Amino acid sequence: MKKITLLSLAVIAMLTLGSCYTEVIVDDVIVDEVPVQTRQVLHAYDLWYVDIESTQGLGEVPFLQRAFTLSFVSGLLYANNNLSGIGKTGNGLGIRVGYYDAGGGILEIDHDVDGIWSFEVYNINGRTLELYNRRSNTSYFLDGYQRSGFDYDRLFYENIELLLQEYEVWEKTYASETGYLNEFDEENFLQFYQGGTGTRFRSSVDPVGTPIPNIVWDYEGFYEIYNVQNDETLKTLTLDYTFMGNDYFELYVIDDRTVELYHPDSGTVYEFTGRGYIQYLKSGENSETRKRKKSDHPTMDVKRKRKPFSKG
Repeated sequence: MKKITLLSLAVIAMLTLGSCYTEVIVDDVIVDEVPVQTRQVLHAYDLWYVDIESTQGLGEVPFLQRAFTLSFVSGLLYANNNLSGIGKTGNGLGIRVGYYDAGGGILEIDHDVDGIWSFEVYNINGRTLELYNRRSNTSYFLDGYQRSGFDYDRLFYENIELLLQEYEVWEKTYASETGYLNEFDEENFLQFYQGGTGTRFRSSVDPVGTPIPNIVWDYEGFYEIYNVQNDETLKTLTLDYTFMGNDYFELYVIDDRTVELYHPDSGTVYEFTGRGYIQYLKSGENSETRKRKKSDHPTMDVKRKRKPFSKG
């Protein structure tokens, strides 16, 4: 089944003027009514989620690799490049990153840092658009949402590794009274970062409240995040300590700066709060070194062991 651009559909509309309703068959695709112009399509939703998992092609458009959402407002382009603060920054739209013009199935974007990019716009369905860039021979797919109905759970769990790296440190702010004593009870700070040889972490037993520059890192190693088979709202985390074995946790997102680690071996629940927010704007070193990519997390065939409980 061939794709139909907004421009092609507009031409069909011109050829069929004079009829209140015309059913046109093009390559076995039934077009019941002519869609609105490109600019109106972009304005139909407050937020367009960049579904990086659906990207097709081997090239990249830099600002699309960084953005979680785009918004098109009266010629101004907005983007949410951070998970923390999403829904609040820029009244939910994020920060202004450039300008755009649209019409006839073509979207032109003048990004403040990455320059001018042209996209062919394909209307996949009433809620999904394909942006095809010929220069990179790559297609990005955008899912439309209104701010009040945006799927934040999907956002956080699909990009959880980037959320962990949006703070300089994660400080332990809660540990349940239930659960057996274990060595992880003593560790009050975690740091997650991308090392030259993979995803790395450090941990510290310094007292809660220690200023970030004064934290002494006692342990380090590699960490791995896993998908869980048949459970999209659960991730698992292993901390592989150098020369010291590993710890295994169920990983839950509470909000954009709080995560929960459940330690099945001891039955203990820990909460960690992010400190030292790292903002990814439209330019700078952070923007160049961090970008979204398709998930390559391995999958575990395990069952959720965390049971609901009350802190009270």
